[in-house]
Amino acid sequence: MQTIKILLVEDQKLMRIGIESLFNDYPELEIIGQAVNGKEAVEKAKLIKPDIVLMDIGLPDINGIEATKQILEHNGNVKIIMLTSHIDDGELNASLSAGANAYVIKDISTEYLMYVIKMVYDGAMWIDPKVVPFIRDKNSGMIPSRQISRSAFKQNHSNLTQREYEVLKLVVDGQSNSEIAKTLTISEHTAKAHVCNIIQKLVVDDRTQAAVKALKEGLV
Repeated sequence: MQTIKILLVEDQKLMRIGIESLFNDYPELEIIGQAVNGKEAVEKAKLIKPDIVLMDIGLPDINGIEATKQILEHNGNVKIIMLTSHIDDGELNASLSAGANAYVIKDISTEYLMYVIKMVYDGAMWIDPKVVPFIRDKNSGMIPSRQISRSAFKQNHSNLTQREYEVLKLVVDGQSNSEIAKTLTISEHTAKAHVCNIIQKLVVDDRTQAAVKALKEGLV
């Protein structure tokens, strides 16, 4: 089994301890180094050559965005996941422009963080679903958001069921599978199955891309 090597960059000791403890049940993921600031992150990345860098944005000296740029200048193959405690569209755009592969809010569940790490390792990009409604509200002139009739929806995406359309709208609103299950009074397993079907039918890689596609095409 291929082990994914990770460099953890976080200036707060308690956060580093907490994040490191999450990996105990995932032997395929290994934290091989830690850094407490941006400069150290750049040096450690050169030295230990991780597959993934978990990069806090708010670091002392140079921030995570600048550190990302410098790391990628030396090694364009490393994948970088940005960690932040808040949603900021300026930081999101700057992170992606710097070359980050993912933008994650720190209250993400352990299971989902591990899923994101594996997706990014395999080459996918990922933006936290909580960010999608924020982007839509901030960029309403750029990304249309409108209701369409059931008949119009079926004409454009006849391979999605009406229930899948309802689930898609909740995905766009940033709801997790458990939240979707509560909203629609279905099991979490069923909600997850609907989301998987939507991702396959819209020919995208993950729920975030499905939400963005739905917004761009005016499906919700």
